Amino acid sequence: MSNQSPVTAILVIDMQNDTVHPDGAYASFGAAEHATSQQVIPHIASILTAARDAKIQVFHSRIVVHPVPGLGGGNAPIFQMLAPDTFKIGSWGAEIVDELVPQPGDVVLDRTRMSLFNGTEIDVMLRNLGVQRLVVVGAWTNMAVEHTVRDAADHGYEVTLVEDATSSLSTEWQAAAVGFALTNIATITDTASVTATFSG
Repeated sequence: MSNQSPVTAILVIDMQNDTVHPDGAYASFGAAEHATSQQVIPHIASILTAARDAKIQVFHSRIVVHPVPGLGGGNAPIFQMLAPDTFKIGSWGAEIVDELVPQPGDVVLDRTRMSLFNGTEIDVMLRNLGVQRLVVVGAWTNMAVEHTVRDAADHGYEVTLVEDATSSLSTEWQAAAVGFALTNIATITDTASVTATFSG
């Protein structure tokens, strides 16, 4: 895994205050506790440092809710759950956590759907850069991460999921996503392996 052959990019999914912070909207659902147990923030920070040192492009994606009621839709329970009081554009909850604040050269893409490939220009950007392989980290593994990984594979990218740099609402949801839903879709690895390869 390098930035030369094949060309690699990092996708950081929904590392926002409402998603993983102890004061976030979904802390009571177990989100912050599981993120802490996974050490997801320091693990992602390590990956991003190694990626930037290796000149690998970093993309951050945030799920957001527009202030105008109804724009996000309510066709699925997850969209009903998000609206109207979480991830609002411009709110603290929608912001990326302080420890992972985007750096100059990073790209930030907002979306209102689960997958990063739905409603953003990520595919065009990746192809313009010649990217073939994606390293995916973030939250939640059983929701936006899984949707993004599946779509990435369907779009023809090789996908690596960093298990200890992702988190869900619980260990059970994490195990279901990693051990069953994504096991044949992505290569599953860990932070130490990824950072070592970037540094190698």
